Amino acid sequence: MPDDTQDVISGGHLVAKALKAEGVDRIYTLCGGHIIDIYDGCVDEGIEVVDVRHEQVAAHAADGYARITGKPGCAVVTAGPGTTDAVTGVANAFRAESPMLLIGGQGALTQHKMGSLQDLPHVDMMNPITKFAATVPDTARAADMVSMAFRECYHGAPGPSFLEIPRDVLDAKVPVDKARVPNAGAYRASTRSPGDPEAVEKLADLLVHAEKPAILLGSQVWTTRGTEAAVELVRTLNVPAYMNGAGRGTLPPGDPHHFQLSRRYAFSGADVIVIVGTPFDFRMGYGKRLSPAATVVQIDLDYRTVGKNRDIDLGIVGDAGLVLKAVTEAASGRVDGGASKRKEWLDELRAAEQSALEKRLPQLRSDASPIHPYRLVSEINDFLTEDSVYIGDGGDIVTFSGQVVQPKSPGHWMDPGPLGTLGVGVPFVLAAKQARPDKEVVALFGDGAFSLTGWDFETLVRYDLPFVGIVGNNSSMNQIRYGQAAKYGKDRERVGNTLGDVRYDEFARMLGGYGEEVRDPADIGPALRRARESGKPSLINVWVDPDAYAPGTMNQTMYK
Repeated sequence: MPDDTQDVISGGHLVAKALKAEGVDRIYTLCGGHIIDIYDGCVDEGIEVVDVRHEQVAAHAADGYARITGKPGCAVVTAGPGTTDAVTGVANAFRAESPMLLIGGQGALTQHKMGSLQDLPHVDMMNPITKFAATVPDTARAADMVSMAFRECYHGAPGPSFLEIPRDVLDAKVPVDKARVPNAGAYRASTRSPGDPEAVEKLADLLVHAEKPAILLGSQVWTTRGTEAAVELVRTLNVPAYMNGAGRGTLPPGDPHHFQLSRRYAFSGADVIVIVGTPFDFRMGYGKRLSPAATVVQIDLDYRTVGKNRDIDLGIVGDAGLVLKAVTEAASGRVDGGASKRKEWLDELRAAEQSALEKRLPQLRSDASPIHPYRLVSEINDFLTEDSVYIGDGGDIVTFSGQVVQPKSPGHWMDPGPLGTLGVGVPFVLAAKQARPDKEVVALFGDGAFSLTGWDFETLVRYDLPFVGIVGNNSSMNQIRYGQAAKYGKDRERVGNTLGDVRYDEFARMLGGYGEEVRDPADIGPALRRARESGKPSLINVWVDPDAYAPGTMNQTMYK
């Protein structure tokens, strides 16, 4: 095969060299004739080729790989339906600010507009959901454009890029000295900005003098690996912290500054609110849930996100970790008085937190059958260790879990993000377990969500990737069912949302994994432990009450 000692090199081998330079150690793919020269190059470069059963899974896995490792993920799919199948995964990464590259095949340039096999205008389709989308026009440019695409992934907030490579461009060979292969570490600038120093000083001053501050630590705290700086700020300045998205786990459960159930109470009563790495989107009520009397500060990697949908008093564009570190340093020597006077505020929030928990306790401990979803997610929360990566893939059942499940460590929570994509669970398990085989992976699926990408459970078996999977099974797409009942009445609540009573435990066993069925809440914990001990990919099929809905489902504005 061609290598650096020979005179010529193919496009596929140039792509593999560029992936290697970026630090990519595996690609996720479903094979196709347009792309096989990339596989050949990956074999030579020592890059693992992980084959899945659906291109959506490949794209979601690349997204998940980026979230877990901090390195960009890569998926490689064939032309036409291969690329369109991956669109959902790319779109999810786009809304979740996850850096990944999708490489799609394309018909030969010599057959351009002639109707070649699987020819589609991929770049036009990908442009709205990527930070960069282009065609590689010449074999000698293949590695150069892969590096360009990765560089674009990190412009502002991270996100996906797309390259299509025509088959004749990929297969052709060019003289080695004619091809540009960028050197690792030599084609990207640092993206770590500490923010405007003047604005940092203003925020430090605001926090020092605040009587009732609150901070929301969003996904960008994890994206920028700013956990340590975030923890230092909230502890030094004595600020109550709420976490969402990948920011969950920044503070461990039980930490005096970790709050979860009193967020609305805090945001309606705080005098200074700092929003870190979270847009004012539907999750934030488009900013309307923040007290109009509060001084609102927003920190984000993307200038366009700051102040979008809601006016703010101060905006800082920069790396969450560096900005928070700079704010703590700017407040140095001025914090004691401010920190101590906030004890009453934290006590007030802790009381609100305890009150919300006590209201929910009967459901968390319910012995009812069918099983109450709160009991299920409470058992899962108790089951997690400091090394458990938790993945949520579903609608109503995962909405329940968002109020109860608390990851014990940073970077140990994965959900789709603001696109709300069902089906991320199995591919996220694949990525997480391959990237961090030392970690336990625990995934909660809705039965509807699992159905979308569940056949790649076989991929997990094939690659021997044990995980603990739980299906909260109510034989319904229950989040939608609630809305239909609310809008159109009980007699029309079952239109287009009712599923069969599927035994997902038997499905797991059929594919070579571990499976159990649970109907009694007392059996949940033992079943989870047996799944852990099995050393196999597993599915615990838990029959949950179809008439129990999460508060988050009932409060969704689209149903009102």
